[in-house]
Amino acid sequence: MGVSYVTEKESNRGFWHTIHDANKGYIEEQYRMYLQQSETVQNSVRDLFERYGPPIWTTNQESEHNQDNVSLNTIKKVTKAIRFIDAIRRSGHLAANIYPIQMKQEQDNTLIDEATYGLTVADLKNIPASFIWEESPNHLKTAWDIVKELKQQYSSTISFEYDHVNNEVEKSWLQDQIESGTYKAYLSNDEQKDLLKLLVDVEEFERFLAKTFVAQKRFSIEGLDVLVPMLQYLVQQTLYDNTDNVLIGMAHRGRLNVLTHILDKPFDRLLSEFYHAQGKVLMPSSPTDSTIGWTGDVKYHFGTKRHIENGNNATKVTLGHNPSHLEFVNPVVQGFTRACQDMRYQSGYPIQNQDKACSILIHGDAAFTGQGVVAETLNLSGLTGYQTGGTIHIIANNQIGFTTNYNQSRSTQYPSDLAKGFEIPIIHVNADDPEACLSAMKMAYAYRKKFNKDFLIDLVGYRRYGHNEMDEPRATQPTLYREIDQHPSVTKIYAEKLLDESVIPKSKLSQLQKGASHHFQSIYFNMIQNNNTNQEQNVAPTALKNDLYKSDTAVSFDLLHTLNQESLIRPANFSAFKKIEGIFKRRAQVFEEKQRVDWSSAEFLAFGSILADGISIRLTGQDTERGAFAHRHLVLHDINSEKTYSPLHGLSSSRASFDIHNSPLSEIAALGFEYGYSVQASKTLVIWEAQFGDFMNVGQVMFDEFITAGRAKWGEKSNMVILLPHGYEGQGPDHSSGRLERFLTAAAENNMIIANVTTSAQYFHLLRRQATLLDSDAARPLIVMTPKSLLRHEAITSEVFALSDGEFQTCLEQDVDKGNPKQVKRIVIGTGKVMVDLAELMKEKADNTDYTWLRAIRLEQIYPFHENKIQDLLTDFQNIEEIVWIQEEPENMGAWRFVKDKIHQLLPEKVKLRYVGRCERSSPAEGDLTSHQKEQKRIIQTALELTQSETNSYVSIVK
Repeated sequence: MGVSYVTEKESNRGFWHTIHDANKGYIEEQYRMYLQQSETVQNSVRDLFERYGPPIWTTNQESEHNQDNVSLNTIKKVTKAIRFIDAIRRSGHLAANIYPIQMKQEQDNTLIDEATYGLTVADLKNIPASFIWEESPNHLKTAWDIVKELKQQYSSTISFEYDHVNNEVEKSWLQDQIESGTYKAYLSNDEQKDLLKLLVDVEEFERFLAKTFVAQKRFSIEGLDVLVPMLQYLVQQTLYDNTDNVLIGMAHRGRLNVLTHILDKPFDRLLSEFYHAQGKVLMPSSPTDSTIGWTGDVKYHFGTKRHIENGNNATKVTLGHNPSHLEFVNPVVQGFTRACQDMRYQSGYPIQNQDKACSILIHGDAAFTGQGVVAETLNLSGLTGYQTGGTIHIIANNQIGFTTNYNQSRSTQYPSDLAKGFEIPIIHVNADDPEACLSAMKMAYAYRKKFNKDFLIDLVGYRRYGHNEMDEPRATQPTLYREIDQHPSVTKIYAEKLLDESVIPKSKLSQLQKGASHHFQSIYFNMIQNNNTNQEQNVAPTALKNDLYKSDTAVSFDLLHTLNQESLIRPANFSAFKKIEGIFKRRAQVFEEKQRVDWSSAEFLAFGSILADGISIRLTGQDTERGAFAHRHLVLHDINSEKTYSPLHGLSSSRASFDIHNSPLSEIAALGFEYGYSVQASKTLVIWEAQFGDFMNVGQVMFDEFITAGRAKWGEKSNMVILLPHGYEGQGPDHSSGRLERFLTAAAENNMIIANVTTSAQYFHLLRRQATLLDSDAARPLIVMTPKSLLRHEAITSEVFALSDGEFQTCLEQDVDKGNPKQVKRIVIGTGKVMVDLAELMKEKADNTDYTWLRAIRLEQIYPFHENKIQDLLTDFQNIEEIVWIQEEPENMGAWRFVKDKIHQLLPEKVKLRYVGRCERSSPAEGDLTSHQKEQKRIIQTALELTQSETNSYVSIVK
């Protein structure tokens, strides 16, 4: 093939040899100007350079260096063409046909216009393809052929963004997949027909619901119908790869369609849920399994599970339950997934197999950008203790959030832009092109399988109706909805495509629609209507109502002694920090010298004994490996090599894994992850620790929607442990309170255990008791207000025999001069650190003060509240005149308002109930240390010295 811009070498040389020596200096100066800024050179001189190339005397060995006879102008055009081609790869998405309706944002696509680079079509046709793309396909002859080819690949109904991926291997793989067409899902005619049938089923299902249950919320999928075939395709791929679990998280848009078509939830079960909303009961024709709690939830929040078998392969597909708090299910599903991947039945860290489970998260476009939990969850994707081998993300992008347009809900060009910071490849695809959507899913799955990293599909569609079918979108988006009203559904668009390609006959679409409609109607008519609206309510499991007060949690002295001794064993050549080794040696001396067991030692022995029972443990939180207060040291660091070792991994009696990780600086995502892990791994003791108790503020949604209510709403059972450092020590409002009152407000139906223990033995038995509840109907979360300054306080240590012979006590009577019970006039009850402070003051005054008239009771388990224990006290102390509740928290916080009525109902006629503590406040604690100390001292002294006539703003009388 000839190229017109190439000149003969002899012609170049011949022309420049004609230049007189006197003019060579001028030519050289003009040539330098031409190189810097060509327009500053006269046209006639510029024509010379462009026609004959550089003057031969300005080049070094020109005959060798320019042996291909390419002029400077040619080089410049080739360079521009390369830049242009790269721009198509990077920015082809700007001109892509990814918007089904004209919601397209104003985008500057000049980056993929040849004129931007000073090129013409003729220029590109004159450049050989090999100059631009060294290994270009054979059918591409010129640069113009490459441009057309790449625009077809990067700017059609599917487009790609991967320039932000820094790993060159991944980037090359992505480019090859796109430009070779390997990523495409090439469907046979039968597969195309199956795809059309599924789209018809999806559409007719929504139509049936709309006609049958008028004005009821269903959060229709219409406009993003192709999401269902995409999920079906992915589930099929995991089945072929023998993946054990597919875990899905999504909000309510399209959820009912996904439940029925992907999770195989029976249509009659779903229809019966619609009738419940109308005050009637429509019973399914046959009993079905349904994961619901006793209070239930709206139908578009429920998840379910499905088992799929294909020959010897079997996959369980799970759709997680999700509240209306959008995106908060994301970390929960990640926790599900990691729990499915971890093998926990051996000592050491769990062994992870990323191929055993795959997670899919379906996001809303407004929520993906607007909800911070999304970024927190994405941040988990590369962390050792949290990564799940890649999540496939799908943004169900209908370009509107309730009534808010995209340009009011985000500052980025696309909702997917957040993912670029995590180097996640992105595909934008038009939801009206089903085969392109399946291709996107094929590529996402292949990338996840090869690189074990996240992938994101921005599925761009629209919302055919309002936010919830009772909303009128034409009031806020009139122009948009005029277009949507006239826009054909994806089913009709795809049917016409297949008709044009002679894949289906003209009558096929109508036949499929009638068949699907008849199917739904027949299910509906075969159901039994029951007009009795007084249906019996579901009730909480009986096991939740049983007492937890007695449990065999003692551990033999010999095992405790062995665990303690083995805590000193280290791998060969491992040198830990000397100060930390000293701490462990002091712990080991406890059994020989009959010293007392401190908090961290009791925790270690609890963990070790639980592992010996064959129960795996997962412990995470900010600074958890060392402990926020430098007390735990369960991961040691070699001072010479930075290698790490956990003493719990070296126990000879261990029969299960111990998994411990420092979490990122996150509460919502980290907490949600552990909740999900605990639900999925029901035989693992999952523990999350806050750096300070008040950090739970940031995790409030997880507590309210999942941890405290998940079982009542959805039947989702968790036995996780939450450790919240709590205690008033003058550290200010933000490091004092674990907000005990918030948990007590949400405490009902024995949904959790709330404790504020004050001895190491109590903590030991509490952890072990929680482990005994694993995988039982009595399982429930445990919330523990843990100490800070008390961690090293002698007053909370326990004798070894309290671990080997004792059990957990819901109430503890403090050690004072007990005397005759008939002498007792006052009982002081409180919980947590303030009771230790009270005991310290009583101890100081013991030599000069008679306390036979007083008893101090520590309420160690606040919920479930142990009324019988209080009743027993009242029976023993028949002459009491008053009960004083003492707390360090303000009156409107802490446990007071929870226990007040419960204690009051137990009191005899003449016994008074008083409150001693801080007055009501808006802030949890003082910010000034001196003020705190003064107030703390006053509270304790008042509880000990109060007379019935002394009442002020800090002392209230209930009765």
